[in-house]
Amino acid sequence: MDYAVPLSRKVIAVAAGEAHTLALTGDGCVFSWGRGMFGRLGTGSEADELFPVRVNFDCPSRSKEERLKFVGVAAGAYHSLALADDGSVWCWGYNIYGQLGVSGENSAVPCLLEQFVELASPDSVTDKSETKSKAPPKVCSVKAGGMMSLAIDNLGALWMWGNCPQQSSSDEAGFFLVSTVTPKHVWDFHGHTVVKVACGNEHAVALVSAGETYKGDDLVCYSWGNNKHGQLGLGDRESRLHPEIIKTFNEDSPWAVYEVACGAFHTALLTHKKRVSDTLESVCWTFGLGDNGQLGHGTTQSAVSPEPVKELQQYVYLISVDCGLFHTSVVSSAGEVWSWGMVKGLGLFPDASFAVADSGDAVSPLLISCSRPQWPKFQDPVQVACGAAHTVLVAHDGYKLWSWGRGRSGVLGNGKTVDCFSPTVVLWPPLTEDFRQEELKTSGVTEIDKRLSLAMEEMNLLQSKLSLMERYAGILHGSIFGKPFEEQDIPASLQRFGTFDVAKEWENMLEAADRGKLIGLEMFYQNILAGVKDKLMKRRIQEIVKECLHSSSMGRQ
Repeated sequence: MDYAVPLSRKVIAVAAGEAHTLALTGDGCVFSWGRGMFGRLGTGSEADELFPVRVNFDCPSRSKEERLKFVGVAAGAYHSLALADDGSVWCWGYNIYGQLGVSGENSAVPCLLEQFVELASPDSVTDKSETKSKAPPKVCSVKAGGMMSLAIDNLGALWMWGNCPQQSSSDEAGFFLVSTVTPKHVWDFHGHTVVKVACGNEHAVALVSAGETYKGDDLVCYSWGNNKHGQLGLGDRESRLHPEIIKTFNEDSPWAVYEVACGAFHTALLTHKKRVSDTLESVCWTFGLGDNGQLGHGTTQSAVSPEPVKELQQYVYLISVDCGLFHTSVVSSAGEVWSWGMVKGLGLFPDASFAVADSGDAVSPLLISCSRPQWPKFQDPVQVACGAAHTVLVAHDGYKLWSWGRGRSGVLGNGKTVDCFSPTVVLWPPLTEDFRQEELKTSGVTEIDKRLSLAMEEMNLLQSKLSLMERYAGILHGSIFGKPFEEQDIPASLQRFGTFDVAKEWENMLEAADRGKLIGLEMFYQNILAGVKDKLMKRRIQEIVKECLHSSSMGRQ
C-alpha cells in the first residue's frame, strides 16, 4: 500500500515490557510510553507517559545532523534496549541485576554499553589480516525478557547479561541464575549462526543454523534455563545450564521454525512445512506453564513438550507471535489476530470491573476483532507485541497502532488510564511541540482550553504522587521479597473487595512460599528483630543511666 507520508510516522517494530511499550520508526527514532517507574521509558524521569514520547540519546561524538539512527528495540520487564545502525547498544531502566550492561543503579536515560563499542573496534580483532576480508563484529539484533538482556552479532554469536542461567562457581551442582553486568559470549553455539533468540523470566530459546552458516530452512531450536514448568520443551522438568536441542524441531524435523517468543514460564513457536506446497500455512506450537490457558490447548494443563494450537484457523500464514506473562497472541498475514490465556486472552488479572459472564481465562484462541464491525480484520498487519497484561498491534503497514488490555499508567498510549477489553487506537503519530504551538495560534485559547490545562496539571500532580507511592511500595516489597512489586502481588481480597486481612493474607503467603522464599523471609525478619532488640537495649541502658544520674544528683542535694 502506498502512503504519501514520511518514514518518521511509520512504525517498523514494537516491544512491550511489564507496563511500557517501545516503538521504532522508519527514520530510526525510538518512542516510549506507559509506566515510568525505574526510568524504563528513558525520558530522564520516572513519570508515566500517556502518549508516545521520543527518547533522546546523548551521543557527544555526533552532531545533531549526524544523529544516531536506530534499527532495533527490545523490552525486558522493567528495562529497555535500543540498537543503533553503527552496532552500539543503549540500555535504560531497572538495573539491579546488571541487565543494562553498566555498573550502578537504575538509569532514567539511555546508557551506552561500552563492551560492544570495543567489540566493533578493529583493534578487537586478534588476527589483523582478517580485517581486510571481514568486517569487525558488531551487534545486529537485541532482545530482552524478565531481568536479562541478549544480543546477536553479525558473525552469529550470542551474548547474554543480567540475571542469566550460569554454572555455579562452587562444587554444588544444580541450576543457578547469576547476575552479570558484563555481556558473556554463549560459546555453546560456536561454529554455528544464531539467527533469532527469545527469553522469559528464567529461560531462553534460540534458533540456530544446523551448519556453520544460515541457509534458509535449516534452523535448529535450542533451549536452556529454568524448566520447572516444562518451558524448555525437552519432555521433562529438569533445568538446563547449557542449550539443548528440542527434538521436535531438530535438523530432521519436517517443520521449519521461523519465529519464537517466550512468556514468563511458557514458550511459543511458529513453523511451516519444509516442503513447499501450493498453500503456505503455519502452525503455532506452545509448551510450558498452562495454568491460565496461555498454551491455547483447550485446557489449563502444562506441557513439557511442544504441542500445536489446534483450534487456530487452518490455511493461514502467521507472521508474528508474542507472549505476555500469562497470555499469547498471534497475527496472520490477512490481519486476523488471536489471543488466549489469562482473563479472555487479555492477560489481565481478575478484576471487579468484569461482569460474571465475561470473567474467566481463555484456554483456546479467541479472535480479536477490529473496532469496525463490517471489517473485523486489521489491515496490512506488521507485528504483535505482548506486555505483562497488554497487547500492541502494528497495522496499516506501520502507520497505525492498536492496543488493548491493562491501561493503568498510560500503558495503552491512548491518553487514558483505564483498561480496554477491545482494541483502541494509540495516538500515533504523536503531536509534536511545533504542531501544538501552531494549533494554539490558529484556534486561540478558550476558557475550555484553560480548564482542560488546569485539569491536566492536576492529573499530572496526582500521577506524580501515585508514582512516588508506587516507588515507596516497590522499595518495601523489594526489601522483603527480593523482587520488584508487581500488580499480581496485590492480595486478591484487596483487589476485589477493597478489604485487607493482614493476618490471613500473611498466613496464605507463608503457605504458598517454597523453601527458598521461607529461608529468605526468615533471614530478613531475624535481621529486623535483631535491630529492634539492639535499639531496645540501647534505650533501656540510656534510661538506666539517666535514672542513676538523677538519683546521684538528688543524693547530693
